[in-house]
Amino acid sequence: MAEGEIEDRELEELRRKKLEELQKKAELERQAQIAAAQRRMALKRILTPEALARLDNIRIVRPELAEALEQQIIALASSGRVKVPIDDNTLKKILEAVYSQTRKEYKFRL
Repeated sequence: MAEGEIEDRELEELRRKKLEELQKKAELERQAQIAAAQRRMALKRILTPEALARLDNIRIVRPELAEALEQQIIALASSGRVKVPIDDNTLKKILEAVYSQTRKEYKFRL
């Protein structure tokens, strides 16, 4: 075999692998978008507009807290442990509980 043919095969193999990686990445992103849209629809059914607005504001400032809060809200609503729709005051109470669980405490030594 000629050296050029081997290089062409190797190049083609690299292209094929790269294409597979890109396709897998695109599929994962698509699945993440679908999951986020489903979560958003569930939250719209569970929360009042005021509570949803508060959650959106939290998401802007602390995305990780908003994600934990969303998971807790969906779990509470699906298990029936909270009355739906969740109003702003109830959301504040849930937020306090989630915040106390996720808050990091820092200790400084002098």
